[in-house]
Amino acid sequence: MTLSFGVKTVNTLKQELQRRLDVLEQYPIEQELAREGNLTALLKIALKNEVEASEIAAYWLPTTSEIDIKLGFARQVGDEARHYRLICEFLEKRGVSLEDFNPLAEGHSPLFAALQGMSRTVERLAAGQFTREAIAIRRNEMFIRYLEKHGHMDMARIYRDQIQPDETHHHELGCQGLEQLLKNDADVSAARAAMERTLSIADEMKKAVQKKSGLKTLPGC
Repeated sequence: MTLSFGVKTVNTLKQELQRRLDVLEQYPIEQELAREGNLTALLKIALKNEVEASEIAAYWLPTTSEIDIKLGFARQVGDEARHYRLICEFLEKRGVSLEDFNPLAEGHSPLFAALQGMSRTVERLAAGQFTREAIAIRRNEMFIRYLEKHGHMDMARIYRDQIQPDETHHHELGCQGLEQLLKNDADVSAARAAMERTLSIADEMKKAVQKKSGLKTLPGC
């Protein structure tokens, strides 16, 4: 069976993305896991990630014409909002008050601004669901190990059993959507440029947070 142009191209982009993540998201894991940071601060970073992911999917909804992708964005809005609530409930059970906490008090992130400026569905999928969610999956894998290492088993289970399956679904939405929409070399160039932009901005944001917090083990993206 001959693979379609879109399927073959997405397979190539997946390989490129994994190679980039192997470089950008590679740490001396055991050494890093041994350091315990402020879990509340780390989960507040996660809360900002979740609310931004929900907001950008909602922002794209009205201007997405492809119905399957529109519905995928709609599901993601709810998924990310549910992740936010799960993390809040965990923190509240630990006695952390979130009454005055606003994850967007300092404004949206540079990545949110970049995603907001993308008008084509090909670009949105490539930058958001295909790339951003892949970064989130990779970082969450390490964050789960971090949580388990330091005895936060309840939060580790939430990430492993509820958050990660959703993030994987969102990434697959990006893959499947791109398989349908990539028709020519111009589409591929647009998708690859969007992927590279997300990787670059996400890496700069990660470095800024690491410099501020002193930790490399960060949840999501």
